[in-house]
This record gives sequence, C-alpha cells and structure tokens, in this order.
Amino acid sequence: MNQLSLFANRVEAGQKLAAALKDISKDAIVLAIPRGGVVIGYEVARLWRIPLDVIITRKIGAPGNPELAIGAVAEDGTYILDNSLVEMLGVSQEYIEDLAENEKTEIKRRLQRYRGNAPSPQLAKREVIVVDDGVATGSTLKAALLSLTKVDAKSVTVAVPVGPVDTVRELKRHADHVVCLQTPEPFYAIGEFYDDFNQTTDEEVTELLAKNKQELQRRTKAGEQHE
Repeated sequence: MNQLSLFANRVEAGQKLAAALKDISKDAIVLAIPRGGVVIGYEVARLWRIPLDVIITRKIGAPGNPELAIGAVAEDGTYILDNSLVEMLGVSQEYIEDLAENEKTEIKRRLQRYRGNAPSPQLAKREVIVVDDGVATGSTLKAALLSLTKVDAKSVTVAVPVGPVDTVRELKRHADHVVCLQTPEPFYAIGEFYDDFNQTTDEEVTELLAKNKQELQRRTKAGEQHE
C-alpha cells in the first residue's frame, strides 16, 4: 500500500464497512451510488443478507466548467445547490433548471441500464442504507438524502469508508445515522486512500445487482426447504 492508502480496494473497504454497521434489520435495503459505490454496497448487502439497489444523483456543473459542481440533482428531480458558489458565479435559475432537467434524463437512462424493467424498490417504513465509496464535498449524497425525505423511510443511514471531517459532520444533519470508517486530514480526493481505485464499469454494476438478487433468491428457497 502507498502511504496514504487505507484500503486495498473497494471490496476490502466494503467488507470493513459492513462489519462496522450494527443492528441492521431484515427489512433493510442498501441503496448504492453508482458506479464505485455499488461495489461497496454489494459487500454490505452480502454480509447482512439484504437487497441491493441503486440511487443515482448527478452533479450540476458550473457554466463553462462542468467539473466544478454548483449542486446535484436526484432521480426525482430534487436538487441542492451550493448557494454561495451560485451567487459568486452569477448562475441563472434558468441555467440551473435546464441542466437539472438534462441530468434527470441521464439518470433515467442509467436506471434503465442498471435495473432494466424492474420497478423501483419500495422504501416506505424500511431502513435505508445509502452507500458510496467515499465522500468529498457531499453534494451528490445530500441530493440523494433530500430525495429520500419524500419516501417515508423508517430511517436513513449513510455509510461510507472515508470522508473529510467537515463533510461527515454536515451529513449528520441530513441522515438519521452516519457511519464513516476514516476521516483523514488533509483530504484531497477519495481515490488517494485506495491502493486500487480503478473505475467501476456499468457492466460490473449490473452484474453485482443481479448477483445480489440471485443470492437472496437462493437463501429464500433454502429457507423454504428447511421449513
């Protein structure tokens, strides 16, 4: 491992995160943020024997600098903004709404790719665990959490392997519980704390979602045979 590394790869980080979670109910569900978060989420769902699905958010990039996030949008169109950045850059409401709508369309396309024709999971009265491979500014996670305030979940837990202290503290205002294994300082980028932080592919995401479903079906059938 390099000097900064805390995890060999996402699989190891997911296993450590799964072990750190406590008292997860049988009706809980993991919602992972693609793509890398799905590798983490799969390990959490596997250990606790609960379903895995995705929750997709997309950043809203600044005019002329799409890599600079001025906010983020969730799949239901809910968006959050960095108001100080929006004001400083003089970004118009029309620009924000147009880009949010474009990103919502992209989210729908990705959901179709990952879920196929399967419906969105029912979240009402369930314990929801939102997982990613790390958190930096927290804008995409906060958009996801804001969208979950509308689904009447029993509780919402954020679970990430690594993140900066300030962001983790901020997330505690938006979720019932926050589990973060490491909060190193200084913090520049999530990838610096992994030995292997290669990009996860869409194919891997689809495979892990299918694998989780198959494993749960096998356990259900095995349980029925023992009754």
